[in-house]
Amino acid sequence: MRVTNRHRMLPLLLVAVFILLYLALLGVRPLVIPDETRYGEISREMLASGDWVVPHLSGVRYFEKPVLGYWLNAVAMRLFGGNALAIRLPSAVAVGLTALLLFLWARRFSDDETVPLLATAVFLLSFEVLAVGTFCVLDSLLSLFVTAAIVSFDFALRQTSLRTRTILLILAGVACGLAFLTKGFLALAIPILVIVPFSLWQGQFKLVLRTAWIALIPAVLVVLPWALMIHRREPDFWHYLFWVEHVDRFVSPRGGQHPEPFWFYMPILLGGAMPWTPLAGAVLVGLRHVNWTHPMVRLAVCWLALPFAFFSACSGKLGTYILPCYPPLAFLIAVGVLECLRNDDTKGFVAGAWVVLSVAAFLFVALLVGLIAVPKLSDDVTLWKWVVAGAGLFLWGAFCWLAVNAKDMRRRLLLYSAGPALFIFSWPLIVPAALEARKAPGAFLRANATRVLPESILVAENGLTAAVCWYYGRDDIHILGNAGEYTYGLSYADSRHRDLDIEQLKDMIVPPAGPEHVVLITKTSHYTDFRKQLPNPSYEQIRGGLAWVEYGPTPRRIMCSSQLLELTQRTRPGGNPSVTSCGPRERTE
Repeated sequence: MRVTNRHRMLPLLLVAVFILLYLALLGVRPLVIPDETRYGEISREMLASGDWVVPHLSGVRYFEKPVLGYWLNAVAMRLFGGNALAIRLPSAVAVGLTALLLFLWARRFSDDETVPLLATAVFLLSFEVLAVGTFCVLDSLLSLFVTAAIVSFDFALRQTSLRTRTILLILAGVACGLAFLTKGFLALAIPILVIVPFSLWQGQFKLVLRTAWIALIPAVLVVLPWALMIHRREPDFWHYLFWVEHVDRFVSPRGGQHPEPFWFYMPILLGGAMPWTPLAGAVLVGLRHVNWTHPMVRLAVCWLALPFAFFSACSGKLGTYILPCYPPLAFLIAVGVLECLRNDDTKGFVAGAWVVLSVAAFLFVALLVGLIAVPKLSDDVTLWKWVVAGAGLFLWGAFCWLAVNAKDMRRRLLLYSAGPALFIFSWPLIVPAALEARKAPGAFLRANATRVLPESILVAENGLTAAVCWYYGRDDIHILGNAGEYTYGLSYADSRHRDLDIEQLKDMIVPPAGPEHVVLITKTSHYTDFRKQLPNPSYEQIRGGLAWVEYGPTPRRIMCSSQLLELTQRTRPGGNPSVTSCGPRERTE
C-alpha cells in the first residue's frame, strides 16, 4: 500500500533533516587532531605543491591510504577555502548519497514507501553515522562506494535484460574502483565478502562468476592511471600499502595498529545505532515475521554480519571501520519495527520509547541542575546554546511520549524519528567547549600566528605536527621524539633531517653560527620532561595542556598582545602576516 498524499512530503523532510544535521553547522566545531588536521593538511599540500599523485603529510611521504579522499578534500578547499567546512564536506555529502542509495534500494522491498523512508531516517539519525559523517575521515566515503557497489550488484542480479545488467555491473565496478582509491585493498574485500556468500545462498553463484569480469574491467580502469603514476614516482608505495597497511594492520597482532579484543565492535554497533537501540526488542520480534527467503533480507544479513565478523577478527580496530555495516542495519531495523507494529505487537516499541523518554528526561533535569549549581557552565558555553540543547532534550522526551500514545503506526514512527533532531543539532554548539586545547589546538596556534615568521624554525611532537602545518601554511616542521605515523616518511634521505631527538634540538637551539629563532610546540606533559634538558627559553606560554616555547632572539616584528588578539581574529587559518611590534617576553600559565 502506497503512502497517502499527506505523506508525500516525507522525502523532502528527510532532505531537510540531512541539511540541518549534516551541513548547517559543519564548520562550527574546531578541527580535532590527529585525523582532521592530517587529512586536511595532505590536501592543502596537494594544492600548494600541485602534486596530485604522491600524498605528503607535513612535507614527508605519507603512504597509509590511496589518494581519492585527499583529492575530494582538495577540490572542496579550492571551492570553499581552507577551512573546517571544506574538509568535512566530502564526508557529509557521502552520507547523503549513501542515504539516497539506501532509499532507492529499500524501495524494491515492497510497495509500501514506509520501508525506504524509515530505513533512511534510521540511517541518517544513527549516532555513529552522524558523528563520522560530520568529521574529516575517509570512512563515510568508503561506506558510500561500498554501498554503491553492493546495491548495483544486487540490482544487476535481478535483471533479465542483458544491456541493463551490463550497465549496472559497470557501475558496480566503478564504485569498487573508487572505493579502492579511497582505502585500498580493504575496499575490494567488503563487497566480495557480501556478494559471494549471498549469491551462494540465492543459488546465483554461477551467474556471478560469469559476469564478474564485467565489473572487474571498469574497476581496473578507474584505478590503473593513478596506480601506474605513483608506481613510477614511488616504487615502494604498493609494497608499503599492501604489507604494512593491510597485512600487518589486519592480521599481525604485533604489526597491527589499535589492537582490540574480538568483541570490541559489539558495544560500538549498539551505541552507534542509538536512538534505535532501545527498539531492539521490537526489531527482533518483527524480524521473526519477515519472509527470510526474500533476497533483500538475505542480502542485508550478509551485508551486516560478514563485514562485521571480518572487522572483529582483524587485529587493528577503530570504531569508524564498521560504518559500512550501518546501511543494512538501518534496513533491518526498519523492516523489523514495521513488521512488529503491523502485527499489533507494540510492547517492544512502547518499552523502547519509554527508555528513551527516561534518558532524555534525566539528561534534561541534569542539565538544569548543572546550570544552576555550576554557573561556570554558561561561561564556557553561552546560555543560548544550553537552551537549544535543553529544548532538544525536552522535545525528544515529549515526542517519545506522543509516539507511545499515538494510534496510527506511521505517526508513531514519525514522532519517534523526529524526537532527537534538535538535540543532535545542538551537538556542534556544545562540543567545542568540551574539547581541550591539546585535542583542538587551533585557537592556541592562531593566537600565536604572528610569532611565526619565515625564518622561524618550528619543532613539534608528531601528534601536533599536521596541525602546525595546517594553521601556518608550512610543510617544513621538525618532529621531536617518537615519529609515530611519520616514521616511514622520515626514513627517506631527503626527510631524515626533520627527525630530531632532544640532543639534536639542543644543537639546533644553539648552533655554531649563532642563535636562531626556534619555536617548540608540544604538550605540557612532554615539555615538563624536555625543559630540564633544554636551555632557558626566551619566551614561554603554557595554556590548555599545550606549551609554546621560543629560543634565541625574538623577532622584532612580533606584535603586542592587544594587537595580536585583534589581528588573529581577522586572520584566516594558515595566515602568517608580517607585522611590526614590541612587547616584553612573557609566560602565561
